[in-house]
Amino acid sequence: MDVRAPGPVSVAAIDLGASSGRVMLGEVGQGVLRLTAAARFGNDPVRTPDGLHWNLLELYRQSLAGLGAAARQAADTPAGRLSSVGIDSWAVDYGLLRDGRLLGQPFHYRDERRGQVGPERVHATVPPAELYVRNGLQFLPFNTLFQLAADDWHRDAGRLLLVPDLLAHWLTGVERTERTNASTTGLLDVRARAWDDELLARLGLARSLFTDLVDPGDLVGAVLPGVGEAVGAPGLPVVAVGSHDTASAVVGVPFERAESAYVSLGTWGLVGLELDEPVLTEESRLANFTNEGGVDQTVRFLTNVMGTWLLSESLRTWRRDDLTALLAAAADVPAGTVPLVDVQDPRFVPPGDMPGRIAAWCDEHDVAPPSDAATTVRCILESLAVAYADALQAATKLSGRTVEVIHVVGGGSQNTLLCQLIADRTGLPVVAGPVEATALGNVLVQGRTAGAITGGLQEMRALIRATHDLRRHDPERPQDDP
Repeated sequence: MDVRAPGPVSVAAIDLGASSGRVMLGEVGQGVLRLTAAARFGNDPVRTPDGLHWNLLELYRQSLAGLGAAARQAADTPAGRLSSVGIDSWAVDYGLLRDGRLLGQPFHYRDERRGQVGPERVHATVPPAELYVRNGLQFLPFNTLFQLAADDWHRDAGRLLLVPDLLAHWLTGVERTERTNASTTGLLDVRARAWDDELLARLGLARSLFTDLVDPGDLVGAVLPGVGEAVGAPGLPVVAVGSHDTASAVVGVPFERAESAYVSLGTWGLVGLELDEPVLTEESRLANFTNEGGVDQTVRFLTNVMGTWLLSESLRTWRRDDLTALLAAAADVPAGTVPLVDVQDPRFVPPGDMPGRIAAWCDEHDVAPPSDAATTVRCILESLAVAYADALQAATKLSGRTVEVIHVVGGGSQNTLLCQLIADRTGLPVVAGPVEATALGNVLVQGRTAGAITGGLQEMRALIRATHDLRRHDPERPQDDP
């Protein structure tokens, strides 16, 4: 690829979320940052007798079709062609390969088999406190190392590739693991940012299972001849980006000052700060905060909080697709008149009847459940706002960082009621947008690799602020603690 592009470049971002995927055409240059959707598609899991799986073959097919559409659209841009493609997706899940062939469809992290077996086996060998000092990760029972401990299938495999790295392998034939996503496996040394060989040995994991690491901005390889012919872009470079979608999303947070926090709001709400060094105290571990790798050697100090999953599953249960109307009705529900539920209760993680589970939670806690769809939506939003406020308060205490503004990015930033409730609950201004923060972070890293832009995260974020409309929500009704 070009060492230094003479002007704006066109790049493609394959951005796979837990409920949907998209291929975006990005134009990046000095004073230029545009996104155009080349393709959008669903990401629906498949249940088989042995559990819940990702339909990764269908996601790959849709990604190829979207990449072909992006290549055709790029022909009409000033650059005239695609310069590269980058891939990001959700974390922790993986495919196992033997002799280059995938051994079955990857399991979904919401699969019910993800229980206590994996954590119990790991913690019997490496106690939780020691594990946290080594990998810096919050406890999530579906983290990669726990999934691997839950069964022995990896013993039949030659390689493990996380989802975006698996797709990159299918595009290029190259087996590499991008570092920000590797940091979510629980098997990376949080300080050295390298595979923890001692931990792998203690857990009985073959070192050969894990590939060399690459960083955001590194060239993975060129697409295979058959892929290039299929998408109309022969020799197209595949560039590593922040392949954990939250790593790319944080690049897309338009921070203007250090005293800022973020909520990357989609299926999950990732709530936290960008730091230079990990926070590995026992207090941080007990608060379930994680230290994941970010672009340009930063640390994403955050905690996973339930996100819009509660809303999407409620709509699915009701068989409704009128979220806008429901949000308008929820806005008319008086503040403080709905119950506040613990959105972190494990019952809300698997797919299912969320309104029914909310009602059951209320019954168990001797509070009146929501009476209809509008009050259920209001209950969900107010409960999420409380959870985010609590998480941000903990983040500032644990890190010693002062926060003066909260940035909400991702699809949830379009939910003006939720953004306002976060501002009211925290007493801090909320800056909402951009919606496509993940895709923006993806294309910005590619644009910098192509030489179309220069500088670090500060310069990339300045370009977002200069080219995108952001909405500010100031606190209106500060609320007492529940």
